[in-house]
Amino acid sequence: MESKLKNYLIGGFGILLGLLWLSPFYLMIVNAFKSKKEIFMGVLGLPEAWSFDNFVEAFIDLDFVNSLWNSVLITVVSVVVIILFSSMAGYALSRNKSKLSGGILLLFVAAMLIPFQSVMIPLVSLFGKADMLNQAGLIFMYLGFGSSLSIFLYHGAMTGISQSLDEAATIDGANRFQTFTRIIFPLLKPISVTVAILNVIWIWNDYLLPSLILSENNATIPLKMFYFFGQYTKQWHLALAGLTIAIIPVIVAYFFAQKQIIEGVSEGAVK
Repeated sequence: MESKLKNYLIGGFGILLGLLWLSPFYLMIVNAFKSKKEIFMGVLGLPEAWSFDNFVEAFIDLDFVNSLWNSVLITVVSVVVIILFSSMAGYALSRNKSKLSGGILLLFVAAMLIPFQSVMIPLVSLFGKADMLNQAGLIFMYLGFGSSLSIFLYHGAMTGISQSLDEAATIDGANRFQTFTRIIFPLLKPISVTVAILNVIWIWNDYLLPSLILSENNATIPLKMFYFFGQYTKQWHLALAGLTIAIIPVIVAYFFAQKQIIEGVSEGAVK
């Protein structure tokens, strides 16, 4: 009896936590269908009529298609570039046992301790002089800020891959680049998924860097949401509809990629 009671209590507590976690989403979605008057009359109740007019107006004012394209382009290109460069750097540093490679790795690790705010003004000034305050410049910045942790993770993963694979590939006539791309990199899939998840979450949700680099015409979804909320500060029905639209791409992407994400994280944890 005591064990059953304990299980019931744990299950009930888990359901309570789940409802507590879902409550903000409930408030956001339900109130997105209401009129401004209905929201001020009560935020917890269901709308009298489920109308999509708020979503249509928010979709147009948010310039959602253009904002979504900018976010997807910047995030995908940045993550792909980070994975390619970081994996190659981690491979090179792990296979070259020297004081120089150890010092370079230490510099990358130390770079993780430097806050972005401390280099924000000189960095933007430098990129402005180079005429790189655009999407390409933003991707280049993401490569720089995202490489430190990614190289550290790849370097750690490389310690579990035997160097005899490199020697066997060299005997078969493969050069260093072929050895990495055809043999080593496929073995790094679990850590690549981990690196991709960490950087996608960071880059997709980032507001500060795009706000410094991009214009309103090239704004990503978080930056566009800032402009949108500034425009509709008191019109919560439109603001909540825009917020609901903004989170849909993340939910859809996770729905289609959840199998690969879970498999990659699980394999990385086992290794």
